[in-house]
Amino acid sequence: MKTKKEGRKKFYALEKVAKGIGNHRRIEILFLLGEERGQSLFEISEKLQANFKTVSEHTRRLAHSGLVAKWSDGNNIRHDLTDLGKTILKFLRTLE
Repeated sequence: MKTKKEGRKKFYALEKVAKGIGNHRRIEILFLLGEERGQSLFEISEKLQANFKTVSEHTRRLAHSGLVAKWSDGNNIRHDLTDLGKTILKFLRTLE
């Protein structure tokens, strides 16, 4: 039999995803990565005309939520959508 805490785990996981997309700039980053995979922070900030530090914080939160994956490419860190990120992006596109 599941305890109340174990039963709530899925809701905590859903909350983490919801918080990940809980900002217009993070949603914009998801849309960009859906179109152009493997972007660096510099490329993202240039394309969105946003502050580098702001983009860095938003991509960190997206990664923490499991929506964006990061990997090293020499001097750059590249970003792409995870499978969950792709699913959330599909959902967001239905809301447009």
